[in-house]
Amino acid sequence: MTTADEHPVKSGGELSRLDAAAALATGDPAAAFDLLPWLGTSIDADAAARRFEAWGLSTVIDENTGTSVIAASVFRALHERAGIDARFPVGNAGLLHVYGYLLSTTPTPYGLKRERWLDGELARAYGLAADAFLPWALPTGETLLARVAAAATALVERTPVRRQRVHDTEAVIAVGRAAASGPSALAYALINGGIQRLITTFPVASPAAVLDDVDAATPRLRWNAVV
Repeated sequence: MTTADEHPVKSGGELSRLDAAAALATGDPAAAFDLLPWLGTSIDADAAARRFEAWGLSTVIDENTGTSVIAASVFRALHERAGIDARFPVGNAGLLHVYGYLLSTTPTPYGLKRERWLDGELARAYGLAADAFLPWALPTGETLLARVAAAATALVERTPVRRQRVHDTEAVIAVGRAAASGPSALAYALINGGIQRLITTFPVASPAAVLDDVDAATPRLRWNAVV
């Protein structure tokens, strides 16, 4: 059995506070923001710096389960805080995949969506410290969205492994692993009209299996991307 000491990234009061906020968020998004002061502060900073513009569109309807990973009330609260006009279930991919996933309590075949930011595996795959994506552990002035975008953008530009044409859009899949072992990082971006926008990033245990699935299927948008 794994103890909290063996997973220092996930231990401590901040994780309990995140769990409590996620449980409250559906019925009272404002209470969730109150419990997590760094969340609203980060969204405000990202909006002021126009960082959400580097991300494309995504649906919150998970392609594996067919259900929404966050409630419509949470979706609205996040976009209102960011000053982004969006209509459920399609919104800003960065806002949803980074901050929305932290408030998701919906199980998927791969566990909770927030785990990619909390368990350290994705950070290590990017060659970062295990706690690099912990939103409450970032240096003053930094945000999780900015750190994730920097890592994912560099991966897309450095190691694209598949490019597919989907109508008028080019989809780019990049995979890499800086760590000696463990999962690889996958980053996904869309290029439309010469403009590249990120969609998502997550850890993958078997990149070959993912790419085999991509190669065997008709080119399509993946990982909840929308154009």
